[in-house]
Order: sequence, then structure tokens, then C-alpha cells
Amino acid sequence: MAPEAEKAAEEQRVEESIARSEVAISVRGLKNGFGEQLVHDGLDLDVRRGEILGVVGGSGTGKSVLMRSIIGLQTPLEGEIHVFGESMIGRLDDEALAIRKRWGVLFQGGALFSTLTVAENVEVPIREYYPNIGPKLRDEIAAYKIRLTGLPEEAGPKYPSELSGGMKKRAGLARALALDPDLLFLDEPTAGLDPIGAAAFDDQTRKLQQTLGLTVFLITHDLDTLYSICDRVAVLADKKVIAVGTIDELLALDHPWIQEYFNGPRGRAATAAVKREKDKAAQTPPEGRQ
Repeated sequence: MAPEAEKAAEEQRVEESIARSEVAISVRGLKNGFGEQLVHDGLDLDVRRGEILGVVGGSGTGKSVLMRSIIGLQTPLEGEIHVFGESMIGRLDDEALAIRKRWGVLFQGGALFSTLTVAENVEVPIREYYPNIGPKLRDEIAAYKIRLTGLPEEAGPKYPSELSGGMKKRAGLARALALDPDLLFLDEPTAGLDPIGAAAFDDQTRKLQQTLGLTVFLITHDLDTLYSICDRVAVLADKKVIAVGTIDELLALDHPWIQEYFNGPRGRAATAAVKREKDKAAQTPPEGRQ
């Protein structure tokens, strides 16, 4: 079979695998370490298709290491990782290409290329995975993704140094969405943003998830983010995922870190804010109602 035909057949097989999968990410027995320091030891986690899963934990619990392991930037010492049913451990880059094209990643700070404009940054994955797409169509795709994330059209020709912190995050998000992914990884997306900017980014994330049918793996310390948009939360501690569930389910557990995190002053403030929003929504009459 010709290389192009093999590539098309593999992409079709992955497409069918994604359509069948109810679990987007499955991690079993993950072990990560640096020298003698173990970060993960026997970590298990399932991310359901179509959910926003928040990932929390104290400093040094390996939240970003977990994400890097899933996307292939960190090689685990032991364990299995499947994305949409496809094994990601021990596969060559070429072998995993079809599944890697189905996810997008927003790293901390946006991780934009400083010498490229916003539009050129968005075009990077298109150039890498679809080199046959011409400049005109590439420019049109980039412009659409930029608008999709709430940036103004005039942001396209700007350089990262000309953007605010919030705009850089959205530009990074536009690049993560460049290939129409099924799975989106967000690493501390609201870190460094003011409360209004963080809330706007959260709202944009939820809208994109619902509109595009995304599965979102979201690392965050932001309690407002957890309460406002996450369907479930995974808690990392003791080198494992010690609990996964809704915030109400987590609050029913007696683990000291969980109680301190969610029932501390900031947790209580986030709970009160969510309650106020729910009460406000309940009191607002439906559109058109007199």
C-alpha cells in the first residue's frame, strides 16, 4: 500500500476508534520519577469523553508531568496510557501521528513563538501536519480560529509582545484549536489573569467545549474555574489520583488536603459565588417572558 493510502487508512481507523470511545483518556499504573524522586507511583485516571475534567493538587504533585506523559513529552517509568483507545506508550512519533493530530495543547503562559505573529503562531500546527494546504486557506483558517477564541481580527498581525496577558492566552488557545481537535489540554489557563479576565476565559472555554464537543483536561489552582466549568475534578496527592468526582462528592470525603482546599476561605468564597450566580439565574425570567 502506498504511503498516502496507508496514512489515510490509519486516520480512518483512528476516526472510528474515537467514535466508539466513551473514555477519552485512560491512565493505568503510571510511574514517573526524576532520579530517586518519585512523582507518580501507580497513578490511575479516566477522563470521560465530552467532559471538562479539572486536575488539582499541591505543588510538586505532578499535574503538569501527568499531562506531559499523556501527550508524549515525558516518558513514564511504568504504566499504560490510552487516548481514545489508542496506546501512547512505546510508539514512534510516526505511528502515533494520527492520534496526536486530534488534540490541542495550551501550555502555561501561552508558549507563543515570539518572532511570529498571532496568525503565524496559529498556522504552525497546520504547516506541520498539513503542508499541502496553501497560504490563502491557511490564512483563512487562522483568522477563523482567532475570532473563535474571542480575539479581534486585528490581533492576527500582532506579535506576542504587543498583547496583554489575556490576549496571549487566547492566542495560545487559538493555536491549540487550529486542527479542530477532539481533546484539549489546558495547563493553568487562567494563571496571571485578573478575576474578570479569568472569568471571561472560563466562559469562553465552556462555550467552546459545548459548541465543538471537546473533551477538556484542565490543570488549575483556580477554585472559581473548578466551580464554574468543571464537570468533575481529579485530586493528585500521595503520588496518585486519590479522588475523582464532582465538587460535592469530593467535599464528602475526609482527606485532609481535600477538606483544606475546598473548605478553606477561598473555597467557601467560591461556593458562595456559585450560589449567588445560581440564585440570580433562577430569578431571571426566561427571554421574552413578560
